Amino acid sequence: MREALAPGVWGVVATPFQGSSLDVDTDSLARLVEHYEAIGATGLTVLGVFGEAAALTAAERSLALEVAVEETRLPLVVGVTSLFTGTAVEEIRAAQAVAGDRLAAVMVQVNSARPEVVVAHLNAIHQSTGAKIVLQDYPVASGVTISTEALTYVVQACKFVVAVKAEAPPTSVAIAELSAAVDVSVFGGLGGQGLLDELAAGAAGAMTGFSYPEALVACVRAWHSGGYDAARDALLPYLPLINFEQQARIALAVRKECFRERGLIKDSGVRSPAAPFPEVLRDGMLTHLAEAVRALDLSFTHAVHAAGRP
Repeated sequence: MREALAPGVWGVVATPFQGSSLDVDTDSLARLVEHYEAIGATGLTVLGVFGEAAALTAAERSLALEVAVEETRLPLVVGVTSLFTGTAVEEIRAAQAVAGDRLAAVMVQVNSARPEVVVAHLNAIHQSTGAKIVLQDYPVASGVTISTEALTYVVQACKFVVAVKAEAPPTSVAIAELSAAVDVSVFGGLGGQGLLDELAAGAAGAMTGFSYPEALVACVRAWHSGGYDAARDALLPYLPLINFEQQARIALAVRKECFRERGLIKDSGVRSPAAPFPEVLRDGMLTHLAEAVRALDLSFTHAVHAAGRP
């Protein structure tokens, strides 16, 4: 059996910025990663697409990773922004210098529709760095579309790939085919919109961001303990907010504003080319957040009663 990334929820961490300067807010970042650990996340994905890694300098990427290393004990997957082998290797070496043995894997995007090109890319990265790889299929970010058959070939050919993050819709179809063909973990993403169907298709969990990651953790745990019905009940109250957060072109700003309303980050600014939060949506956002608060309070009450405490 080859090595596979641990199942569960790997929280994709946003990078908070300070006010109008948009400098990295390390205090807010520390608070955010501590929250993920407190709620039972399996690990963290730092410097991913929703971490705005492409808009960070090399020094800022190292700083954000340092905070994650210092403030939590969770294993880390670090995103790689470049699709070019040489610069990807440089990014990975910089991450290894900061994270050391806390680095569970690096997340590398598919860089070609041709599987032989992807295999050569990944082999060169692994030979240069020794890093284990989470292979991300996210055409919205990479601009690359690859067939599931070709993706399967790549994973089978590269024994150092420990997981696949499948974010090319329909994700449940891709995850079902991948899970049947490869012996590594396959994760869904996209804010948890398809999580129930992805779990039914064989997903190991979720590797994504959401302003109430508690719901994703509860859903995956419920799936393993009680199957579909239990997982559905755990996630259902949060689905309107999940859907609200995943609106095209503003998803990042909406999620950051939700985090700010929760008190997990101080400011919700995003860097260009991301679009800012549309104020016209504030009332709707507050309605969805109020529903999420009620759901979280109710689940806590049930947990207390189940534990036999007054």
